[in-house]
Amino acid sequence: MEAGGNDVAEPLIELRDIYKIYRMGEEEVRANDGISLTICRGEFVAIVGKSGSGKSTLMNIIGALDVPTSGKYLLGGEEVEEMSDNQLARIRNKMIGFIFQQYNLLSRLTLLENVELPLLYAGAGTAERRERAMDSLKRVGLEEKWKSLPSQLSGGQQQRGSIARALAGSPSLILADEPTGALDSKTSREVLDFLKKLNDEGNTIVMITHDSTIAMEARRVVRVHDGKINFDGDVNEYSAIL
Repeated sequence: MEAGGNDVAEPLIELRDIYKIYRMGEEEVRANDGISLTICRGEFVAIVGKSGSGKSTLMNIIGALDVPTSGKYLLGGEEVEEMSDNQLARIRNKMIGFIFQQYNLLSRLTLLENVELPLLYAGAGTAERRERAMDSLKRVGLEEKWKSLPSQLSGGQQQRGSIARALAGSPSLILADEPTGALDSKTSREVLDFLKKLNDEGNTIVMITHDSTIAMEARRVVRVHDGKINFDGDVNEYSAIL
């Protein structure tokens, strides 16, 4: 797969025969049913699927928010599937920047303090946190809003603030969960264009969405259905089957 202009396709995410199985009474639910997937550094990949398809379960595994029932998951060469909760928390903080549909900014903190949070958890000092958080806010055009509370920002500004927070720790992976789900069409366009810009700069982005038109903004599309991958190809191939 093309990797955001990079010449060397180095795997960042390697999922090998991943199963996530839940028991609901007598019933066995295979939320992920033998998924194998490789995503290289510099790619912009959309994982698309309807509600109940297994895409959210897959996102939780990729984001080290959950572990598979069986199978192997390597993130940047580190085996994730056998990690303890503390190790998973370390991986999340060190390697993954999250962008959520509902922004998840803390209402009592200023925008700058929200962006500083991942750096605080990583143990960065006050001066370093402030400098890196301000740099992230500049990247998303919000440096003048650094004192604002989330309630004083528009939806689009809050989402750009959450992108700045995701970028602050210089993560290996940006994981975006329905990043335009709470936005109007104009603001959605701005956020998607910004994600494309980040990818052009070399950032690896995995975007989760139920909407095929949003998935078309990525370079590569992986479609999940009934816990299995039933399409994996570049966006032009995906466009041809819609």
